[in-house]
Amino acid sequence: MTKYPSISTYHYLGDKGTLLEETVKFDGEVILTEKVDGTNSRIILLPDGNFVLGSREELLFAKGDLIGNPALGIVDALKGVADSLPQAQNSITVAYLELYGGKISAASKQYTAQQNVNWRLFDIAVITDIEILFTKVVQQLAAWRDNGGQVFLNEEELKLAAIDYGFELTPRITTIPAMPVSIQETHEFLKKIIPKTNVALDEGAKGRAEGIVARTISRSAIAKLRFEDYERHAAKCRSQ
Repeated sequence: MTKYPSISTYHYLGDKGTLLEETVKFDGEVILTEKVDGTNSRIILLPDGNFVLGSREELLFAKGDLIGNPALGIVDALKGVADSLPQAQNSITVAYLELYGGKISAASKQYTAQQNVNWRLFDIAVITDIEILFTKVVQQLAAWRDNGGQVFLNEEELKLAAIDYGFELTPRITTIPAMPVSIQETHEFLKKIIPKTNVALDEGAKGRAEGIVARTISRSAIAKLRFEDYERHAAKCRSQ
């Protein structure tokens, strides 16, 4: 019910790491935010005042547990944070955070040389009709989620919620009227728009950014653009 849905690449993936010229379609202004390379984390706020912590795939800790799953350092980093957040009202509210730095991922050295850890908020979902959803089996919930059943806050609502929770958002880079189209044009655009990360945690960080996430203000369209994908595509093209 609260697992974060997969985000498509802006240029769809083809065979053997290449990209297709076909893209996710955006209509209207597009907000570009930094895609931080860490681990997707969930703080699930329940209407009875309890909370649950999770990675993207697993639930790791519930309020009051004596022992939590230490995977990826999520519980250690976020348990105290979750305990201080306001109670959800008549819904399940899920804050999605990117936890990064430390030894969390192979890219951690891009953000820190001293194994510092931090997190950034990138989305919030508000789930109502809880009693109905809890009657569904896992396969039904997965279909509900994959077909847009979760309701996410729009950009302005997300900014206000971040203030209320005391969270920093993933960096807002800029807003553009339209996305670049071709693969080569998009790769050049990516290098220009985010030459280095905006969330380095200390001076020794290597500073390479993973890429960006593009979304409309209403969040009706969303896609990720990663340097890795465009670099791999270019390498494949050169070798052919």
